[in-house]
Amino acid sequence: MPVIGFLNSESPGPLAQLVSAFQRGLNETGYVEGKNVIIEYRWARGRYDRLREMAADLVGRRVAVIVTTGASPSLLAARRATREIPTVLISGEPMQDGIVVSFNRPGRNATGVSLFADALSAKRLDLVRELIPNAAVIALLVDPNSRESMIESSEVQEAAQAIGQRIIVSKAGSELDLVPAFTGTPAALLIAG
Repeated sequence: MPVIGFLNSESPGPLAQLVSAFQRGLNETGYVEGKNVIIEYRWARGRYDRLREMAADLVGRRVAVIVTTGASPSLLAARRATREIPTVLISGEPMQDGIVVSFNRPGRNATGVSLFADALSAKRLDLVRELIPNAAVIALLVDPNSRESMIESSEVQEAAQAIGQRIIVSKAGSELDLVPAFTGTPAALLIAG
């Protein structure tokens, strides 16, 4: 039975809909988990330092393909772990992360989907301003371990500067960083990545 490696930098609970959609997509193509395909899930739960080990474990189990989602570190860990096993990426900016050569010809062993989330950063800021029109300050929560999050942070800050909106950037690289990041945060909050 083929084995799919599923590597994510986050926790499974908040991404239950993503996993369900992934399983439905497999089912639509004739693959049913436990019946004719096995899925080996690896969740780093925000501990990016574990991703390299998890990716190496999937390679050691000789999975047929590795599917990576979430923050850039999971993509990079899979990329570093193997150049032979096909890797399907669901990413915001795989070209900027050096995962693929180009969108037309990803090259190497990578293929996937780009969500172009960064292009929507200014629009997300506009939506927060529409929802809370009197917000003098908007806080932006950023994961400093995620290149995607940092890129989106720059995009939001540029958009805010262009319209004269004051932004406070708070960084949280793990669950332990969340309480300090929210201390003193204004009512309006935008989360990057």
